[in-house]
Amino acid sequence: MNITFKDCIASKKIFRFPPAKHLVDLEIKDSEDDLQSAEEEFSKAGYKWATIKGYYSMFHAARALLYSRGYRERGHYCLYLAIKEFFVKEEKLNLQLAEDFNNSMILREEADYKRKFSQKGASGIIESAKKFLKAAKELLNPL
Repeated sequence: MNITFKDCIASKKIFRFPPAKHLVDLEIKDSEDDLQSAEEEFSKAGYKWATIKGYYSMFHAARALLYSRGYRERGHYCLYLAIKEFFVKEEKLNLQLAEDFNNSMILREEADYKRKFSQKGASGIIESAKKFLKAAKELLNPL
């Protein structure tokens, strides 16, 4: 069975959380810190940690977006579905960025749980994380 955004709402894996709006800036800071850490790991050929930290940079940026809408997540996949529902569907975020987030999640799980990672995968995640963070900041702080 495929999980849908409605399933995430029904199972309370995505739920209203009014204080979330006050956490947006902290999540962006975490995203920036994780991206910097991913780049440092990559420069030392630490591709496993670069993969993991690059993904978490995207995770925190996605969380900041969700928090800006007054919601919180319980589950990484539901966060991805919420980003698609709230930002891609409204044409505020490019679908490719959401798909990059999902693909990075898969690569992070492979690195974390199966010890499968590569220089190419880590590099791709870092580049995706840079784009995702930039897009999130632009959505959160429009000119």
